[in-house]
Amino acid sequence: MKKLFTLIALLTCFLGAKAEWVQDYKIDYSTYKGFPFYVMGYVPEWYDGVMTDFGANFKYVEVKDDAEETSDVIVTTNNGVQYYKIALDAPGWHQYFIADGIPTELDGAYTVKAMVKASEACTINVNMGWGWGEGQSTGASVSIGTEWTEVEWEYSGIGGTSCNLVAQPGTSTATIEWKYLTVGHNAKAARPTVWQEWLNSDGQPFVLEEGKTNDKYMGNAETPWGDLANVKYNDAEKNFLVCAWSKEKGHNMDENGEAWNPFPASIEEVDGSKVFVCHGQPATTEGDPSAWDNQFWIQSPQSWKEGTQIKLHFRYKASQPAKADTQIHKQTPSDYLHWNAVGEVAFTTEWQDFDKTFTFDASMATGWSIAFNLNKEVKDAVDFYFDDLSWQTMVLDEGFFVASSNAANAIEYDLDNATQFEQDPDEDEGVLFAIVGEQGKKETWINEIMISTIRGNDQAFKGATIKPTTAITSGEWTGYTEASLAKIKLPGAGVWKIQLDPNTKEICFTQLEGEAAAEPIDVVTNKTEVVVHGQERDWKPAKDDAGTPQDGEEGVGTGQPWDNQFFFVANRVLEPGEVTHLKFSYKASKVATSSTQTHGTPGAYIHWAAIGNVNFTEEWQTFDQDFTVPNEAAGKNAQSIAFNLAEIKAACDYYIKDVQWYLKDETLEEGKTYENLIDATGAKNFYVKEGAGTNPHEFEGSTGITNIEKNVKTSSAIYNIAGQRVSKDFKGLVVKDGKKMLNK
Repeated sequence: MKKLFTLIALLTCFLGAKAEWVQDYKIDYSTYKGFPFYVMGYVPEWYDGVMTDFGANFKYVEVKDDAEETSDVIVTTNNGVQYYKIALDAPGWHQYFIADGIPTELDGAYTVKAMVKASEACTINVNMGWGWGEGQSTGASVSIGTEWTEVEWEYSGIGGTSCNLVAQPGTSTATIEWKYLTVGHNAKAARPTVWQEWLNSDGQPFVLEEGKTNDKYMGNAETPWGDLANVKYNDAEKNFLVCAWSKEKGHNMDENGEAWNPFPASIEEVDGSKVFVCHGQPATTEGDPSAWDNQFWIQSPQSWKEGTQIKLHFRYKASQPAKADTQIHKQTPSDYLHWNAVGEVAFTTEWQDFDKTFTFDASMATGWSIAFNLNKEVKDAVDFYFDDLSWQTMVLDEGFFVASSNAANAIEYDLDNATQFEQDPDEDEGVLFAIVGEQGKKETWINEIMISTIRGNDQAFKGATIKPTTAITSGEWTGYTEASLAKIKLPGAGVWKIQLDPNTKEICFTQLEGEAAAEPIDVVTNKTEVVVHGQERDWKPAKDDAGTPQDGEEGVGTGQPWDNQFFFVANRVLEPGEVTHLKFSYKASKVATSSTQTHGTPGAYIHWAAIGNVNFTEEWQTFDQDFTVPNEAAGKNAQSIAFNLAEIKAACDYYIKDVQWYLKDETLEEGKTYENLIDATGAKNFYVKEGAGTNPHEFEGSTGITNIEKNVKTSSAIYNIAGQRVSKDFKGLVVKDGKKMLNK
């Protein structure tokens, strides 16, 4: 492959530089008059520039002619949409955005700081998300006090390049107020950036030297289309040579006269120079689709890989003020790919310059063009003008590159200096190889690698990785496939020769020196039947035994969902991102629900989420699903899954047996693993807690109520209401020795 860029001349510019704090995003809520984000059924209100969540005692219904529920109180969002504020008979579950459009890096770690307070101390979950599918978000528990405080929390293992933050107070009735929020990270010194400019009349790339121009540059509209004016929008051999496409309602109709198709944009003289024009016609399509009755596209000469950083520039104006949304489309203009590209563009009657650097994430990958939906608000006939269109991308090495790590040897990934694969002299033409680690030096042994087709930018490297399709066996060839952020765990630490054949998409790992490879073993089933005699909870919420809110029941007591607990305890500390599989049988003496959390040792809370809620019935059921160790567990010695068994008020016996918990490897046959996380017999992997004020202890048989007293211990430790240990100076509601109190 053609190498586009060489590292050697640039390395001295940035190697050894210390990481610097970078603020990636900031929102000052005082600059808004109402909620500025997408509404998910709940609308925080605005008072003197403060975003206020009035708690779970209210819901919000959009004001429409067919609205079934109304109220005297109307809340207006920042863009003028109105909602009825409706009081609830019992608390409902609620969530809302507190930030959106946060630029992030794949596998990045971020710190959020927010000025916030609440009417009573509370702990809420806040998700950072990069999509809406399974595994496309990561959560954090955020404790909020009763005084204005800049609260700080962290995320890691981010899987996207544009993220949002969603606050989830759930059923909390506390009033929560937000003043501002920032997101930042510690960034390593960036390597020098060389940008390659693309839009050429011959369809070929070139490097634009500073201070020079390109006479083949067609993004300035000075070059007539010529024969390209007749290129069809669905002509895959030529359509990427047209940099500006237009769609005008009723123009260029299809053969059935039912739809109008894109065509090369008009080139006309405006304000003394030639520009691209879309003569937008009145938008008459009913509903939201009218936004794309008239469209414009800035087309790229190629599709873009995930992780590719793009710099987009253009000049623009319109015959009257108007707004347009932007989308990512595929090679064929009008072939939709992703709902968001570079955000909303506001046109005025004066020329403006648009400049934005953004990254193609997984949802944008394979995209070719930016689509402008020109009738977002204005439905009248409007002329839209564009000029000086420019796509630029970072110049990167292309080929195959491998970076390696081994935490035990303090070897961290260095993607900038990843080793390039070369022709293997002992194999046929086209078979490449690279060696990681150095023979005779155990301190260089590695046990994990990343292989990418791009080098020169961390984002691009991580987005263009590959992974084997089956389990790795030293000396044996297997297939490989593309996969973003693929970290390949090797069977054993050592020095490895890696061969790959791009033509057949096959790869081979051969250990030259190192530890013996782990052999697959049988998954074990622990037959111990654990019984937890959950004691009646000192009831607080107004709910029945099944957790359903009850009208008229007074909420009293100091009970908490973790007064009764059960724990699976792994044989070792688990690493963030490890995928495990958990299977067990379970039932209870009553219908009950248990929430689950990630802990260190039993009772040492780490993260609010684990395997989700487990719903017990009086009949045996089988639980069977994966558990991925959350990124929030980094550095916190995660080892346990906790079941909070006091979600209901009543005393209840819980039964669990036939437990399997093992490290999952999807390349192994069913029933095999490289590591069981629990023993085949005995109860050392099972801990129970039966009643408020008791401590978790290893299961020893049927303990019952008579054993509670011996487990009561006085401790100076205090916890917030989410079970997190806090300092003695923490202000708000706390739990000490199993009792709830207000710490002032």
